Amino acid sequence: MKAVLGLDTSCYTTSAALVSTDGRLLAGARRLLSVQQGERGLQQSAALFQHVRALPDMVNEALSQVNNIEIAAVAASTKPRPTEGSYMPVFRAGESEARTAAMLLGVPFFPVSHQQGHVRAALYESGLDASKPFLALHLSGGTTELLLCKAGDLSLLGGTLDLHAGQLIDRLGVRMGLPFPAGPEMEKLAAKGKAVGRIGVTIRGRDCCISGAENKAAAWLDTGELQQEDIAAEVFDFLVRTIERMIEQAEADAGCDQALLAGGVASSLLFREMLRRRAARRRLRCKLFFARPELSGDNAVGVALLGADRLKGEKRHGGDSD
Repeated sequence: MKAVLGLDTSCYTTSAALVSTDGRLLAGARRLLSVQQGERGLQQSAALFQHVRALPDMVNEALSQVNNIEIAAVAASTKPRPTEGSYMPVFRAGESEARTAAMLLGVPFFPVSHQQGHVRAALYESGLDASKPFLALHLSGGTTELLLCKAGDLSLLGGTLDLHAGQLIDRLGVRMGLPFPAGPEMEKLAAKGKAVGRIGVTIRGRDCCISGAENKAAAWLDTGELQQEDIAAEVFDFLVRTIERMIEQAEADAGCDQALLAGGVASSLLFREMLRRRAARRRLRCKLFFARPELSGDNAVGVALLGADRLKGEKRHGGDSD
Protein backbone atom coordinates (compact mmCIF):
# COMPACT_ATOMS: atom_id res chain seq x y z
CA MET A 1 0.00 0.00 0.00
CA LYS A 2 1.29 3.45 -0.90
CA ALA A 3 1.25 6.02 1.89
CA VAL A 4 2.37 9.52 2.83
CA LEU A 5 4.52 10.01 5.93
CA GLY A 6 3.88 13.21 7.89
CA LEU A 7 6.04 14.70 10.66
CA ASP A 8 5.22 17.50 13.08
CA THR A 9 7.59 18.90 15.70
CA SER A 10 5.66 21.57 17.58
CA CYS A 11 6.60 23.34 20.79
CA TYR A 12 5.44 20.45 23.00
CA THR A 13 4.74 17.35 20.86
CA THR A 14 6.75 15.12 18.53
CA SER A 15 4.50 13.22 16.13
CA ALA A 16 4.47 11.06 13.01
CA ALA A 17 1.56 9.78 10.95
CA LEU A 18 0.84 7.66 7.89
CA VAL A 19 -2.12 8.18 5.57
CA SER A 20 -2.95 6.35 2.37
CA THR A 21 -2.57 8.27 -0.87
CA ASP A 22 -6.37 8.45 -1.06
CA GLY A 23 -6.54 10.16 2.34
CA ARG A 24 -7.28 7.39 4.87
CA LEU A 25 -5.59 7.52 8.26
CA LEU A 26 -3.43 4.43 8.70
CA ALA A 27 -1.25 5.05 11.74
CA GLY A 28 -0.07 7.72 14.13
CA ALA A 29 2.33 8.18 17.01
CA ARG A 30 3.07 11.14 19.22
CA ARG A 31 4.97 11.98 22.39
CA LEU A 32 4.70 14.99 24.64
CA LEU A 33 7.97 16.76 25.36
CA SER A 34 9.11 16.62 28.96
CA VAL A 35 8.65 19.78 31.03
CA GLN A 36 9.88 19.93 34.62
CA GLN A 37 7.29 20.33 37.37
CA GLY A 38 6.64 24.00 38.08
CA GLU A 39 7.94 25.18 34.69
CA ARG A 40 5.60 26.88 32.20
CA GLY A 41 7.29 25.60 29.07
CA LEU A 42 10.57 24.86 27.31
CA GLN A 43 13.22 26.93 25.59
CA GLN A 44 13.31 26.28 21.85
CA SER A 45 16.80 24.73 22.09
CA ALA A 46 15.65 22.22 24.72
CA ALA A 47 12.52 21.37 22.74
CA LEU A 48 14.56 20.92 19.54
CA PHE A 49 16.89 18.48 21.32
CA GLN A 50 13.97 16.41 22.57
CA HIS A 51 12.45 16.29 19.07
CA VAL A 52 15.71 15.02 17.57
CA ARG A 53 15.80 12.22 20.12
CA ALA A 54 12.11 11.28 19.81
CA LEU A 55 11.59 11.42 16.03
CA PRO A 56 13.15 8.03 15.13
CA ASP A 57 10.97 6.30 17.74
CA MET A 58 7.81 8.05 16.53
CA VAL A 59 8.48 7.17 12.89
CA ASN A 60 9.26 3.56 13.82
CA GLU A 61 6.10 3.33 15.94
CA ALA A 62 3.92 4.62 13.10
CA LEU A 63 5.54 2.31 10.55
CA SER A 64 5.14 -0.71 12.85
CA GLN A 65 1.35 -0.25 12.90
CA VAL A 66 0.90 -1.01 9.18
CA ASN A 67 2.22 -3.83 6.99
CA ASN A 68 3.52 -3.62 3.43
CA ILE A 69 3.84 0.16 3.23
CA GLU A 70 5.52 1.97 0.37
CA ILE A 71 6.23 5.64 1.12
CA ALA A 72 5.05 7.71 -1.83
CA ALA A 73 5.77 11.15 -0.33
CA VAL A 74 6.94 12.80 2.88
CA ALA A 75 5.47 15.97 4.42
CA ALA A 76 6.47 18.05 7.42
CA SER A 77 5.39 21.21 9.20
CA THR A 78 8.15 23.73 8.57
CA LYS A 79 6.72 26.83 10.26
CA PRO A 80 3.90 27.84 12.62
CA ARG A 81 1.60 29.62 10.14
CA PRO A 82 1.24 29.91 6.36
CA THR A 83 2.52 33.50 6.33
CA GLU A 84 5.71 35.24 5.27
CA GLY A 85 8.31 35.32 8.04
CA SER A 86 6.59 32.73 10.25
CA TYR A 87 9.38 30.79 11.97
CA MET A 88 10.19 28.67 15.03
CA PRO A 89 13.38 26.59 15.43
CA VAL A 90 11.52 23.50 16.66
CA PHE A 91 10.09 22.84 13.20
CA ARG A 92 13.60 22.41 11.79
CA ALA A 93 13.82 18.99 13.46
CA GLY A 94 10.91 17.49 11.57
CA GLU A 95 11.71 19.33 8.35
CA SER A 96 15.31 18.11 8.31
CA GLU A 97 14.38 14.47 8.89
CA ALA A 98 11.53 14.63 6.37
CA ARG A 99 13.65 16.19 3.63
CA THR A 100 16.39 13.62 4.20
CA ALA A 101 13.93 10.72 4.12
CA ALA A 102 12.35 12.01 0.90
CA MET A 103 15.73 12.31 -0.79
CA LEU A 104 16.80 8.82 0.27
CA LEU A 105 13.51 7.32 -0.90
CA GLY A 106 13.41 9.35 -4.11
CA VAL A 107 9.91 10.69 -3.37
CA PRO A 108 8.44 14.21 -3.19
CA PHE A 109 8.75 16.35 -0.05
CA PHE A 110 5.89 18.69 0.82
CA PRO A 111 6.36 21.54 3.33
CA VAL A 112 3.25 22.78 5.14
CA SER A 113 2.55 24.92 8.18
CA HIS A 114 1.63 23.65 11.63
CA GLN A 115 -1.60 25.64 11.53
CA GLN A 116 -2.64 24.19 8.19
CA GLY A 117 -2.00 20.74 9.66
CA HIS A 118 -4.25 21.49 12.62
CA VAL A 119 -7.14 22.57 10.39
CA ARG A 120 -6.70 19.63 8.01
CA ALA A 121 -6.61 17.11 10.88
CA ALA A 122 -9.72 18.66 12.41
CA LEU A 123 -11.53 18.33 9.08
CA TYR A 124 -10.88 14.57 8.96
CA GLU A 125 -14.24 12.84 9.50
CA SER A 126 -15.67 16.05 11.02
CA GLY A 127 -18.69 16.14 8.72
CA LEU A 128 -18.03 19.75 7.73
CA ASP A 129 -18.57 20.64 4.06
CA ALA A 130 -15.13 21.93 3.08
CA SER A 131 -16.32 22.81 -0.43
CA LYS A 132 -17.90 25.93 1.11
CA PRO A 133 -16.04 28.69 3.01
CA PHE A 134 -15.95 28.13 6.76
CA LEU A 135 -14.58 29.69 9.93
CA ALA A 136 -11.74 27.91 11.72
CA LEU A 137 -10.75 28.57 15.34
CA HIS A 138 -7.20 27.52 16.20
CA LEU A 139 -7.04 27.43 20.01
CA SER A 140 -3.84 26.28 21.68
CA GLY A 141 -1.03 27.32 23.99
CA GLY A 142 0.64 29.29 21.21
CA THR A 143 -2.28 30.37 19.04
CA THR A 144 -5.73 31.87 19.45
CA GLU A 145 -6.82 32.83 15.96
CA LEU A 146 -10.05 33.13 14.01
CA LEU A 147 -9.51 32.15 10.39
CA LEU A 148 -11.48 32.10 7.18
CA CYS A 149 -10.88 28.94 5.18
CA LYS A 150 -11.78 29.19 1.50
CA ALA A 151 -10.70 26.61 -1.07
CA GLY A 152 -7.98 25.40 1.30
CA ASP A 153 -6.47 28.85 1.88
CA LEU A 154 -6.44 30.37 5.37
CA SER A 155 -6.80 34.09 6.04
CA LEU A 156 -6.73 35.74 9.44
CA LEU A 157 -9.95 37.40 10.60
CA GLY A 158 -9.14 38.00 14.25
CA GLY A 159 -7.53 36.61 17.37
CA THR A 160 -6.14 37.43 20.76
CA LEU A 161 -4.48 40.77 21.43
CA ASP A 162 -2.46 39.39 24.35
CA LEU A 163 -2.46 35.89 25.89
CA HIS A 164 -3.53 32.72 24.10
CA ALA A 165 -6.34 30.48 25.35
CA GLY A 166 -4.00 27.62 26.18
CA GLN A 167 -1.55 29.97 27.86
CA LEU A 168 -4.27 31.09 30.25
CA ILE A 169 -5.01 27.50 31.24
CA ASP A 170 -1.34 26.49 31.49
CA ARG A 171 -0.19 29.51 33.50
CA LEU A 172 -2.96 29.19 36.03
CA GLY A 173 -2.63 25.42 36.14
CA VAL A 174 1.09 25.58 36.93
CA ARG A 175 0.31 28.18 39.60
CA MET A 176 -2.13 25.66 41.11
CA GLY A 177 0.59 23.00 41.15
CA LEU A 178 -0.71 21.06 38.14
CA PRO A 179 1.64 19.43 35.61
CA PHE A 180 2.37 21.18 32.31
CA PRO A 181 0.51 21.20 29.96
CA ALA A 182 -2.29 21.78 32.45
CA GLY A 183 -5.35 21.34 30.22
CA PRO A 184 -6.43 17.81 31.24
CA GLU A 185 -6.10 18.46 34.99
CA MET A 186 -7.74 21.90 34.74
CA GLU A 187 -10.65 20.28 32.92
CA LYS A 188 -11.10 17.78 35.77
CA LEU A 189 -11.12 20.63 38.30
CA ALA A 190 -13.54 22.70 36.21
CA ALA A 191 -15.97 19.78 35.98
CA LYS A 192 -16.23 19.81 39.80
CA GLY A 193 -16.63 23.59 40.11
CA LYS A 194 -19.34 26.12 39.43
CA ALA A 195 -19.09 29.22 37.24
CA VAL A 196 -21.36 32.24 37.47
CA GLY A 197 -19.64 34.48 34.89
CA ARG A 198 -17.35 36.38 37.25
CA ILE A 199 -14.85 37.19 34.47
CA GLY A 200 -15.96 39.76 31.93
CA VAL A 201 -15.36 39.21 28.21
CA THR A 202 -13.51 41.87 26.21
CA ILE A 203 -14.12 41.80 22.45
CA ARG A 204 -12.78 44.43 20.05
CA GLY A 205 -14.20 43.78 16.63
CA ARG A 206 -13.24 40.17 15.97
CA ASP A 207 -10.32 40.26 18.42
CA CYS A 208 -10.32 39.32 22.09
CA CYS A 209 -8.30 40.08 25.23
CA ILE A 210 -7.43 37.27 27.65
CA SER A 211 -4.79 38.63 30.05
CA GLY A 212 -7.40 40.24 32.31
CA ALA A 213 -8.81 36.79 33.05
CA GLU A 214 -5.38 35.60 34.20
CA ASN A 215 -5.01 38.59 36.53
CA LYS A 216 -8.44 38.03 38.06
CA ALA A 217 -7.96 34.29 38.55
CA ALA A 218 -4.46 34.80 39.98
CA ALA A 219 -5.92 37.24 42.53
CA TRP A 220 -8.49 34.62 43.59
CA LEU A 221 -5.68 32.12 44.08
CA ASP A 222 -3.64 34.60 46.15
CA THR A 223 -6.51 35.58 48.42
CA GLY A 224 -8.18 32.18 48.62
CA GLU A 225 -11.50 33.84 47.75
CA LEU A 226 -12.47 30.94 45.49
CA GLN A 227 -11.68 27.24 45.54
CA GLN A 228 -9.50 25.93 42.71
CA GLU A 229 -12.44 24.00 41.26
CA ASP A 230 -14.51 27.16 40.94
CA ILE A 231 -11.59 29.14 39.50
CA ALA A 232 -11.07 26.46 36.84
CA ALA A 233 -14.80 26.50 36.06
CA GLU A 234 -14.76 30.29 35.70
CA VAL A 235 -11.77 30.08 33.33
CA PHE A 236 -13.51 27.55 31.08
CA ASP A 237 -16.70 29.60 31.18
CA PHE A 238 -14.77 32.74 30.23
CA LEU A 239 -13.09 31.02 27.27
CA VAL A 240 -16.39 29.60 26.03
CA ARG A 241 -18.10 33.01 26.16
CA THR A 242 -15.12 34.64 24.45
CA ILE A 243 -14.95 32.14 21.59
CA GLU A 244 -18.71 32.18 21.04
CA ARG A 245 -18.65 35.99 20.80
CA MET A 246 -15.78 35.89 18.28
CA ILE A 247 -17.69 33.45 16.06
CA GLU A 248 -20.82 35.57 16.41
CA GLN A 249 -18.91 38.67 15.31
CA ALA A 250 -17.38 36.93 12.28
CA GLU A 251 -20.18 34.75 10.93
CA ALA A 252 -22.17 37.54 9.29
CA ASP A 253 -19.17 39.40 7.89
CA ALA A 254 -17.60 36.26 6.44
CA GLY A 255 -20.88 34.81 5.19
CA CYS A 256 -20.19 31.43 6.79
CA ASP A 257 -22.57 29.02 8.47
CA GLN A 258 -19.92 26.51 9.58
CA ALA A 259 -17.19 26.82 12.21
CA LEU A 260 -14.43 24.27 12.81
CA LEU A 261 -12.60 24.25 16.14
CA ALA A 262 -9.09 22.84 16.36
CA GLY A 263 -6.12 22.91 18.73
CA GLY A 264 -5.42 21.57 22.19
CA VAL A 265 -8.04 23.71 23.94
CA ALA A 266 -10.70 22.46 21.53
CA SER A 267 -9.83 18.85 22.43
CA SER A 268 -11.46 19.32 25.85
CA LEU A 269 -14.80 17.51 25.99
CA LEU A 270 -15.96 19.92 28.71
CA PHE A 271 -15.11 22.94 26.55
CA ARG A 272 -16.98 21.42 23.61
CA GLU A 273 -20.12 20.69 25.60
CA MET A 274 -20.13 24.13 27.23
CA LEU A 275 -19.66 25.84 23.86
CA ARG A 276 -22.42 23.79 22.22
CA ARG A 277 -24.84 24.68 25.03
CA ARG A 278 -24.00 28.38 24.82
CA ALA A 279 -24.28 28.39 21.03
CA ALA A 280 -27.75 26.86 21.31
CA ARG A 281 -28.84 29.44 23.91
CA ARG A 282 -27.48 32.30 21.81
CA ARG A 283 -28.97 30.82 18.63
CA LEU A 284 -25.62 30.99 16.90
CA ARG A 285 -26.13 30.67 13.16
CA CYS A 286 -22.86 28.84 12.59
CA LYS A 287 -22.96 25.10 13.08
CA LEU A 288 -20.01 23.96 15.21
CA PHE A 289 -17.72 21.13 14.13
CA PHE A 290 -14.94 19.53 16.17
CA ALA A 291 -12.15 17.11 15.40
CA ARG A 292 -11.93 13.78 17.12
CA PRO A 293 -10.26 14.66 20.46
CA GLU A 294 -7.08 12.78 19.55
CA LEU A 295 -6.82 14.82 16.33
CA SER A 296 -7.51 18.17 17.93
CA GLY A 297 -4.23 18.61 19.78
CA ASP A 298 -0.82 18.70 18.10
CA ASN A 299 -0.39 15.74 15.74
CA ALA A 300 1.09 14.87 12.36
CA VAL A 301 -2.13 13.51 10.85
CA GLY A 302 -3.10 16.78 9.20
CA VAL A 303 0.43 17.20 7.85
CA ALA A 304 0.28 13.74 6.25
CA LEU A 305 -3.20 14.43 4.85
CA LEU A 306 -1.98 17.69 3.30
CA GLY A 307 0.89 15.74 1.77
CA ALA A 308 -1.61 13.28 0.26
CA ASP A 309 -3.67 16.20 -1.06
CA ARG A 310 -0.59 17.73 -2.67
CA LEU A 311 0.46 14.41 -4.16
CA LYS A 312 -2.96 13.93 -5.76
CA GLY A 313 -2.83 17.48 -7.09
CA GLU A 314 0.58 16.95 -8.64
CA LYS A 315 -0.52 13.73 -10.32
CA ARG A 316 -3.46 15.59 -11.85
CA HIS A 317 -1.42 18.55 -13.04
CA GLY A 318 1.99 16.96 -13.56
CA GLY A 319 3.73 19.51 -11.29
CA ASP A 320 6.87 19.23 -9.18
CA SER A 321 7.17 19.26 -5.38
CA ASP A 322 9.23 21.66 -3.29
